Amino acid sequence: MAVSLSTEDKLEYHFYPVTAGQIQFRVKAPNDAHIALTTGPQEGDPMYEVFIGGWSNTKSVLRKNRTKPDLLEVETPGILNADDYRGFWIRWNDGTLTVGKEGDSDPFLSYTDSEPFGIGYFGVCTGWGATGDWLIEGRKPLNTPNKLEYKFHAVRSGSVLIDVKAKSNGHIALTDRKGESSPMYEIMLGGWENKASVIRYDRKQPDKVRVDTPNLLSEREYKRFSITWLEGLVTVRSGGQSGAILMEWRDPNPIGVSYVGVRTGWGATGDWKLRFEQYPAVTGQKKHPSTTPSAPLEVRGLDVGSTCWCDASGGMVPPDAVEGGNDDGPLFVGRAHHEGALIPGKVKPSHSVCYVAWGGEEHGKTDYQVLCGCNPTWVAVSGGDIPPNAIPGGETEDGEPLFVGRVHHEGTLTIGKVQPSHSVCYIPFAGTEVAFPEYEIMVKQ
Repeated sequence: MAVSLSTEDKLEYHFYPVTAGQIQFRVKAPNDAHIALTTGPQEGDPMYEVFIGGWSNTKSVLRKNRTKPDLLEVETPGILNADDYRGFWIRWNDGTLTVGKEGDSDPFLSYTDSEPFGIGYFGVCTGWGATGDWLIEGRKPLNTPNKLEYKFHAVRSGSVLIDVKAKSNGHIALTDRKGESSPMYEIMLGGWENKASVIRYDRKQPDKVRVDTPNLLSEREYKRFSITWLEGLVTVRSGGQSGAILMEWRDPNPIGVSYVGVRTGWGATGDWKLRFEQYPAVTGQKKHPSTTPSAPLEVRGLDVGSTCWCDASGGMVPPDAVEGGNDDGPLFVGRAHHEGALIPGKVKPSHSVCYVAWGGEEHGKTDYQVLCGCNPTWVAVSGGDIPPNAIPGGETEDGEPLFVGRVHHEGTLTIGKVQPSHSVCYIPFAGTEVAFPEYEIMVKQ
């Protein structure tokens, strides 16, 4: 799947999620093809920038956090062309960033960062008199050896489409951080010498689901599977998104899946192709975002009037969503699963995510819920002083109730989470989690 786009003579990045440790692209521009590598879908620290064909198409540089001196600078006269697509690749692994030309195995820029960061998005733009046409390759096959070791890829959606060629034992891990962790879901396809498949939770037996699947995998041809996870419902289909359900299991305490890992073992090697879908066609019929209200049991048991949380994704906002803030446009009251918690936050439609604050950082979630169909009001409080009519909005990974708060910060009105035991409102802002002892809390009228 190649993405095609044009960029104006305007130093403003267009952002896209990454699905692997590299991007490949072709660009047609007279000069100044700029690529940003970031944690979230916007400019902000930390950030790498690669400028190809800068300084009137004479030099290329690598810059970090928009500060000079540049990390690297090389002479690259005539590297770009206004009439021809020129191909490039950028790779990152364990803190080493390399940039090379299509067809060349050696990079023309290579840098090892002593303080690397997780790259979740890339952006492209042109400027300094140049416009650009870009072709960006969005898929990459990968190989796995006969070794029970997962290769992980970040996901920003609730679905992955997998093509795998292996004689047996294609294993897929769904985790909330990069690497094997606890808890995690494991899907084992064609195990037990290609006779059975299972869904396993946290590497423990008994398996949650086990089905007989004789000759499911093949070492001669790719077999396709679709795996979706949404609100803890893990579904494995054979043949793609509209295929028959092979296995399904619902986790009563869903983990926030952020990474997918694949591996082979028990005598098998595998070739894989992964494609991350923006939003799964979970049941084949179109799922209307405002028809599936849900709330955690702790919240549903409380008298919260007509309060209702609606499933949504990818920037969607149901028609009766509650607006609660502003940052270059309206922010809506949302919440999302992360690291075992259900966290209130801000839905920013233009960024296609709900941002939540957790662990000192801001996290963008493609799947989330939006508060709908009620008309709350906001009252000023400080510390852990929670009014009796405050509307519960979620809970921590330890089960402590969280409420919805907001604060004025740097010209915005930003929504976040109130954690009573910490006596503050945390907001997700510019990549970090910021705490405020004075804030407004959402209450029912």
